[in-house]
Amino acid sequence: MIRLLIADDEDLLRSALAALLALEDDLTVVAEASTSTDAVRLAREHSPDIAVLDLEMPPADGLRAAEEIRAAQLPTLIVMVTRHARPAVLRRALSAGVRGFVPKTTPAARLADIIRDIAAGRRYVDSDIAAAALTEDDCPLSDRELEVLRAARTGASVAEIATRVHLAPGTVRNYLSAAMSKLGAPTRHAAAHHAWQQGWI
Repeated sequence: MIRLLIADDEDLLRSALAALLALEDDLTVVAEASTSTDAVRLAREHSPDIAVLDLEMPPADGLRAAEEIRAAQLPTLIVMVTRHARPAVLRRALSAGVRGFVPKTTPAARLADIIRDIAAGRRYVDSDIAAAALTEDDCPLSDRELEVLRAARTGASVAEIATRVHLAPGTVRNYLSAAMSKLGAPTRHAAAHHAWQQGWI
């Protein structure tokens, strides 16, 4: 049996997906989570073979959960599902060790086949997402600029961002200003939103 963790903040979708996958003879759902925090906790508790994670999931996101699961050195492989398949997210997902990347429009039967392939040691990336990733422009922001924008997206103040990323407030302002200038954004929140839409953070 392939043991699954299903994580999605939309209860109806999560329950439906879990029920459909559980109909497969060789798949069993051992845990369900509605937040990225619960996904990591339940992965540690159950050590599932595969974690199917929604990308857009509070309080962080599915990618952060994937990174934490990987950091915990669990045997769990990650399949990421998303409604908004931005190509830059694919690059981040692959860097986080994600083995499968699929849109939410994928039928449950097809997802079951993808899960089997990944459990057998293969990878899967949706062909449309992969094609878009090959033609996407590179991110103009530095790693530090991305880091402060990631923190800014939560609505944190400059002082809170500085504490979170271990920088002086003045340095944070400089990075935010540079990012805003590069993106032509009027505020740090607009810059963070733009970077998120592009899949850079």
